[in-house]
Amino acid sequence: MGGRWGRVFTEAYRFLAVGGIATIVAFVIFNFLVHGFNTSHQALLDGQPYLGYVIANTVGMLISYRGSRTWVFKHRPPRSADGGRTAFFAINVVTMLIPIACLWLSRNALGLSDPWSDNVSANVIGLFLGLVARFYLFRTLVFRLPVHLPDLMHNPLQVFDIGELVDAERSAEAEVVLTDSTDPSRSDPARRPGP
Repeated sequence: MGGRWGRVFTEAYRFLAVGGIATIVAFVIFNFLVHGFNTSHQALLDGQPYLGYVIANTVGMLISYRGSRTWVFKHRPPRSADGGRTAFFAINVVTMLIPIACLWLSRNALGLSDPWSDNVSANVIGLFLGLVARFYLFRTLVFRLPVHLPDLMHNPLQVFDIGELVDAERSAEAEVVLTDSTDPSRSDPARRPGP
């Protein structure tokens, strides 16, 4: 498998690995805060599963950003000057609503509030749906498509966004103007000094 699909596959399995680590951390924190790991003491956020989920997944989000930026999408330059942080965190906050909605449905519509139901609804079903949405949105909105010479030669319009083509065209025009003005062999024949 080569080319575009090879890159998608590589990014997907790396994204799943980083997401897996972030999920394990968030899972442990969520269960500690909301359920207390069945210790004899009451959990810190017993009765507040949504707040516990947000806190746990904020920690997971920080781990996910670092892993995504330095390993998953390391070959893709960010689209913004802040390294994609703003868009990354905005996407995470919006997609965090998916597992929270699943948790709400489980608790309020189905009346299930035990640890097993909370984890299946939020950390399995909701997390999977949020993960798919984040992978697509990160690849599309946060990190730019890298330019590879073979892809450029075979599909020049599929490699760049329109804005990137305009920037590349302006750079090329500036380079031509600079080259024409400094290279006597490429200048106008009327201006060339005679023998």
